[in-house]
Amino acid sequence: MSDTPAEAPDEAARFTEARTHLIGVGYRLTGSLADAEDAVQDAWLRLTSLDEERRAEIRDLTAWLTTVVARLCLDRLRSAVSRRERYVGPWLPEPVVTATDGRPDPLDAVVADDGARMAAMVVLDTLPPEQRVAFVLHDAFGVPFAEIAGILGCGSDAARQYASRGRRAAREADAPARAGDEQRRVVEELLAAMATGDVGAVARVLHPDVVLIGDSDGKARTARRVMSGADRIARFFAGLLTVYRPGAFAAARPVLVNGDLGMHLPPSPGGDGYRDLDAHVQTVAVSGGRVVAIYDQANPDKLTRLPFPPA
Repeated sequence: MSDTPAEAPDEAARFTEARTHLIGVGYRLTGSLADAEDAVQDAWLRLTSLDEERRAEIRDLTAWLTTVVARLCLDRLRSAVSRRERYVGPWLPEPVVTATDGRPDPLDAVVADDGARMAAMVVLDTLPPEQRVAFVLHDAFGVPFAEIAGILGCGSDAARQYASRGRRAAREADAPARAGDEQRRVVEELLAAMATGDVGAVARVLHPDVVLIGDSDGKARTARRVMSGADRIARFFAGLLTVYRPGAFAAARPVLVNGDLGMHLPPSPGGDGYRDLDAHVQTVAVSGGRVVAIYDQANPDKLTRLPFPPA
């Protein structure tokens, strides 16, 4: 068997069939589509570098590729610890943005599971790498603990403990689940309030203990620290209305962000004493008919895959 994809059509076809699954594994493990895609590509290169005898030993290609992708993502998670120390401000997972018009998008499958919603991904990011890998691989993708142990370089009992701790942390965090029609109503109310500049209407949509997390890495304007409280966030929004050109927020459009309804705010020029407005993708978590969390992604490096041209 040749080592080139072009000369291994059956193998290439099976890899293509598994690719969306593998991207989903990588994204859930790293919170980055770029890292996920790099890991999947590296897994393919490792597969094609095997000789015929070693390829023949692979009984389940998808399982083999999943293990390789998980190992690569574990390496990325461990190296991310030092990178995060240099990151400016809070860090959020890269949003997976798809259109709301029903057009098919391969990324829809990546974020179809409830565990891939933004609120859940934020919780995953608080876990140590070993807990995250064990929890995600076992609970989301059904990987046996014996295989997880091989990835982590530990025993099966230790792998089981890592998953248990990750599961407990996720349960205690109690990230809001998808809210369906309720979320759509709340997001539409928030969009309408933003479009009209009605600060009072913004405040009425917010839960008293709502939090706002902005991610920019110092490359765009958003909240520099995690903000909490409806009054404080409403006042923050009121301040934004004074520094950006009137009507700038009216251009916000609904989008699906990790499968939930969110909004995209396109960039808008300033001038005449107003600041330029950076592009933003915002996801909201809804519980009890109110917004309990706003995830504001403004880092341009994480907004390169929007499913529509810039406004």
